[in-house]
Amino acid sequence: MELNADGQSVRLRPHHLLCTQGYSGTGYDDKFKAHMDEIVRRLRTEKRTPVALVFSTDELCGACPNRLGEDHCRTNEKVKAFDRKTAECFHLKEKTYIYQDVIRKIRQAATPEIMDYICGDCSWYPVSACKERVLGLSSSE
Repeated sequence: MELNADGQSVRLRPHHLLCTQGYSGTGYDDKFKAHMDEIVRRLRTEKRTPVALVFSTDELCGACPNRLGEDHCRTNEKVKAFDRKTAECFHLKEKTYIYQDVIRKIRQAATPEIMDYICGDCSWYPVSACKERVLGLSSSE
C-alpha cells in the first residue's frame, strides 16, 4: 500500500472519495479487486485515517488496468473531470483530510443532482451503490 511521507496517509484523487463509499466488491480483475478491497477496508474500519487528496494518479490507480503511467490513464480526460467536479461541488483542496471527516462533509452536501453531475459518465455508476451510500440511502458501509 502506497503511503505518504508520514507513513500513514492514503493518497486519493477527489472522486475516489465517492468510489470508496460505493465500492461493493467488484472490479476490473482479481488484482484490482484485491487492491481495492484492502484500501476500502482500511478506510472504512480504521478510525481517523488521513487521506492526502491529489489531482493525479493515486493509491487506487496503482492496480488499475487503465493506468498508463503517472498522471495518465486510458480515460484521462474523463477521470480528471470527475476530480474537478468532485472538488468543485464539495469545496475540496489538494491537502490532507481525515477520511471520516471529509466523507461526513460530502454526505451532508450531496444531493442526487450533484451525484448525477459528477458521476453520470462513469461506467460503474449505474451498477454501483455510490449514489445510495453517498446520499445515506443504504445502511451498508
